[in-house]
Amino acid sequence: MSNIPFQTIDWSAIEKTEHKGESGIAYWQTIQFPGLRIRLVEYSKGYLADHWCQKGHIVHCLEGEFVSELKSGEQLKLEKGGTYVVSDELSSHRSVTENGVKLLIVDGDFLKLNLL
Repeated sequence: MSNIPFQTIDWSAIEKTEHKGESGIAYWQTIQFPGLRIRLVEYSKGYLADHWCQKGHIVHCLEGEFVSELKSGEQLKLEKGGTYVVSDELSSHRSVTENGVKLLIVDGDFLKLNLL
């Protein structure tokens, strides 16, 4: 990772990209730095991810609520103000929301699995 100088992010100036789920749509606004990605993500009502993700994330719920389904069958609900953290390759998870949700998601090299 490289040094990132102090800066603000004007999310209204960041283009939204559309990502279809198994059902519903995810809208991403993405800022990319070397080894670090920051996204503002909105899932539409009835969103279900179309894949099991093994990437590590820091996910903070800004509005609404959603469920992180783990491939093991466990379901973890995250509501406004809640956060989860996981490193790469430590879980297979996907998101589902009934009524829609807005998230801040941070991921990058610092979440790579560290085998000592």
